[in-house]
Amino acid sequence: MILYLDSSALAKRYLSEEGSDEVERLVAEAEAVATSIITRVEISAALARARRQKLLDGVAAAQLRALFAAHWGSLLRLSLLESTIERADSLAWELDLRGYDAVHLASALLWREAIAEAPVLATYDKELWRAAQAVGVEAWPLKLEP
Repeated sequence: MILYLDSSALAKRYLSEEGSDEVERLVAEAEAVATSIITRVEISAALARARRQKLLDGVAAAQLRALFAAHWGSLLRLSLLESTIERADSLAWELDLRGYDAVHLASALLWREAIAEAPVLATYDKELWRAAQAVGVEAWPLKLEP
C-alpha cells in the first residue's frame, strides 16, 4: 500500500489518542509513506498546543518533537509547488475545504498522478475524508464517524 498521511493522522504517532495504534500499524504496513511539507509545521503546532493545554509537560513535548524530527527524514516529503497551490485553490473552492486540508488533498492527488498509483489518504479530519472520497481518493479509516 502507498500511504499519504495528513497531519491529523500523523499526529497520532506522537500524541496518544484514539486511533494511534491503528496509524502505527498502517505506517508499518505501507510500502511508501508521504506527506506534504506543511505537515512539519502542523505537527509542531499540535505538540505545542498539547503542551499549552497541559496534556503534555514541556519535557515530554520536546521529546516527542525530537522523535518527530527523527522520523521526518523517513517520510517522502511532497513540496509545495505552484501546481499544488493551484490545485488546492480549486479544491478549497469546489469542495468547501479549509486551506491546509485542500493542500493535503492536492498533494495526494498530484502524487497519485506522478507515481501512477493510488495512495490511500489517511486522515481523521471529517471534511478532508469526505472530500477525498468525492474526488476518487481512497480515504482511511474506512469509516469515520460524524
